[in-house]
Order: sequence, then C-alpha cells, then structure tokens
Amino acid sequence: MSYAVRVNSNTVRDPRRWWILGVLCLALLVLGIDNTVLNLAIPSLNQEMGATPSDIQWIIDAYVLAFAGLLLTSGSLSDRYGRRRFLIIGLVFFGGASLLAVLVTEPWQLIAARGLMGVGGAFVMPSTLSILMTVFDEEERRKAMAAWSAVALISLVSGPTVGGFLLEHYWWGSVFLLNIPIAAVAVVAAVVLMPETRSESRKIDPVGVVLSIIGLTAAVYVIIEREWNIPVIALAVVALVAFVIWERRQDEPMLPLFLFANRNFSGASFSILLMSFGAGSVMLILTQYLQFVLGFGEMQAGLAMLPYAVAAAIFNGVGAGLGKKLSNRALVCAGLLLMAGGFAVMALTTGFLPLATGLVVMGIGGGLAGPSAYASLMGAIPLERAGVGSALNDTVQQVGMALSIAILGSVLATRYTSEMPAGLPALARESIGGAHTLGLAEAGNQAFTSAMHLGSWVGAAFCVAAALLAVTVLRPTPAPAAPEPAQV
Repeated sequence: MSYAVRVNSNTVRDPRRWWILGVLCLALLVLGIDNTVLNLAIPSLNQEMGATPSDIQWIIDAYVLAFAGLLLTSGSLSDRYGRRRFLIIGLVFFGGASLLAVLVTEPWQLIAARGLMGVGGAFVMPSTLSILMTVFDEEERRKAMAAWSAVALISLVSGPTVGGFLLEHYWWGSVFLLNIPIAAVAVVAAVVLMPETRSESRKIDPVGVVLSIIGLTAAVYVIIEREWNIPVIALAVVALVAFVIWERRQDEPMLPLFLFANRNFSGASFSILLMSFGAGSVMLILTQYLQFVLGFGEMQAGLAMLPYAVAAAIFNGVGAGLGKKLSNRALVCAGLLLMAGGFAVMALTTGFLPLATGLVVMGIGGGLAGPSAYASLMGAIPLERAGVGSALNDTVQQVGMALSIAILGSVLATRYTSEMPAGLPALARESIGGAHTLGLAEAGNQAFTSAMHLGSWVGAAFCVAAALLAVTVLRPTPAPAAPEPAQV
C-alpha cells in the first residue's frame, strides 16, 4: 500500500523509513555492482561471443552514454510525476534489460541490452537519493545519507569480487543474471513500503529535455572516447550552451540554474566532481596492478579492495556523528586531504601491504568527505527539487569518473610506453597485458609500476585541489536551501 506525501508539508516520521532506506540501498547496490562487474567479463566475451575490442568498448560505453545522458531528464520528471514511480519503472527496465543481456548471442545485441540497462539505471539512480531526502527529516537525514554513501562506495569494490566469483564458477551471462532477482525484490518492496512523493509542479520542459540529452550524451562520449572529435565536441558545446540560455528564460526550468549561485551547492558540486575523479583513479590503477603486477586472480583482486570498502563504510558512520559537531566544509576538506595521503602512500610504495594501508587511508577520507559533500549539495536544494538535485549529483559523479578514466588513462598509457625499452614489440609497449602475452612480464610490470606511481600523484593532486576548492567556496555553517527566484 502507498500513499502520497507532499514534500512541503509537516509530516510525522514514517515508521517504515529505515526499511525504505534498505530498499533504496538495495537498488543502489545493484547499479553500482553492475557498473564495475563487466570489466572482469571482457576475456570471456572475447572467447565465448567473439566480441572484438570495438565491440567491448561499445558494450561498456552504451550503458554509460544512456545513463549519463538521461540522468537530468529522469530526475526532473520524477520530481513532477513521482519519485517512487520512476524508481519502480527504472528497476523494471533494468531487470528486463538484464534478462535480455543474459539471452543474447551476438555482440550487437549485448550492446543494445546494455543501452537499455543504462536507461533503467538513469531512472533509478536519482530516485534513490531524492526519496531519501523526502522520507527522512533533517535530524536523521545525515545518518541516512551516510548509509547511502557507504553502499555507493561498497558497490564499486563489490563488483570485482562478485564478478570474480561468478566468472570462476559460471559463464559471462551470470554477471547480468544476478541483477534480475535483486531488481524484482526491490520493486516489490518499493510497492509495499514506499510512499509516493512529488513536487507541486507538473509542467514539462520538452526543449530542455532534448537539449540536455544531446549535450550530456555528446560531452560524455567525447570524454570516454578520448579523441578530438570536432563535430561531436561542437554538438556538445552548442547543445549545452543552448540549454543554459533556454533554461534561464523558463518560468519552470528543468534545471534551476539559480542553484549555482548558492556557494554550498556549487562548491559541493565541484568538490564531488574532483572526488569522483579520485575514486575512479583507484579503480583504474588497481584493477591492472593487482592482476598483472601482483598476480592476483579475478576474485582475489576484488577481495583486495575490501580494506577500502570497510574503512569507507565505518567512517561514513563516524562522519555522520561528527557532522553534528563539525561543519560540512571541515569534514570535506579533512576527508579529501586524507584521500590525497592515501594516494601518496600508493605513489611511494610497492607490494600489497603498503597498498592496503593506502587504501584504508583513502577509505577513511572518502567516508568522511562523501556524506558531507552530498549533504552540503542536497541541503542547498529545495525539497521539491530533490529529484533534479540528486540527478545533478549523479551526473557530476559520472563526469568525474569519466574524466578520471580519460585523463588518468592517458597518463598511465604515456608513462608506461615511455618506460618500456624502445626495441620491444609494439604490443608489449602498448599495454601490460600485451607484455604478459609476449612473455615480457618483468619489463611490463616495472613500467606499469612506474606509471601507477605517477597516476597516484595525479590522483593526490586532484584531491588536494578539491580540498582547496571546498575550503574556499563552501560556507563554514549551513545555509538555507536556495529560494526559488520570484517570477516577474
């Protein structure tokens, strides 16, 4: 049974709110695991489906493009038509597309299924945080947000562990089969437990929808492809500039641009962008270092990330408690500097034990910084805009992760190639996987370790930059949510 709740009304605490949080975290967990589990399935897709490198790239990119391109639109529509409704629609879409992915026999079919999964994910993700914001009052919201943030971090490192187990015992389709029962349970729980919430406005901004989808999709495509594709770059710039101009002239814009005038909102947005860059850096560096240099198996490599996940989960809770005594700015800055310290440990050492130490330090930093940054951003948004605010938070994280893969991937590749002896075959000089294939593992390991150290320094620099930005822009004390500008 469900019932409508107006976001601007004073309501008694819902006795089911912690169960609702569990459902939201379950939905978030399945999205996070699916986002990272596919990387381990690449060898199986090559062997069993005959997927080419280009196919593999599009299997990964199809999800990212659909997901990032639709986030703002889905968040805005969920505010207008119901956040629970969009959560359920997204879970059904995601689960159905996962079933299609299990049944496909050709690479192009899997690419299409992954695109549909991205659509479902885009509907689900903004609703998880926006429903949390409307179900929990201000007193309990930080604690709930800490749990949400912990699950988001844990899901990133759970993917390799779960994927490694499934791939060692089953076939590549099992990584998608896992999504179906979880999505089904989440749908049933959402129907039974969750109230419906929406804003007062029911007006759609179709031009803004189209411009945002075109602009974001084109921009993310350019970033993940790492190529100077002039036509696509021009399309992204024109669409996004037109989107800003259009939104500034609307009485009920899809994305209220006045939010960026709020220092907490804009400061938290850019801090999250740089923080996501750091998190993406960890996954990109360690996935290859653990498996190729240290010789870990797929599942062992996933388990090696647990120090980061455990530390982050514990200190999400610690941060929620400290948030009652310290400002968001202080916690964000302290957390980001700790993340930079963890990167420095990775840059100065080799071997798993020092690496695990660095991961623990980074997990502590991420646990302190994440919830405070999210609380600062969402606290600056009127509750009736919770869906689009959550979507913007998710979009910023996606762009940060994409930038980390693009920028750090280029740094790693350049440094690796420069460290490899000039006379070696091109395959060995292009990637550490190629070096191992040709029996040049020692040279490849040394070159990649050097590249990892440089990449870690880059990650540390981005975390320090994010801390400086936070201390400069964020207010030391909470500010009220940005008011809607008066219409003339």
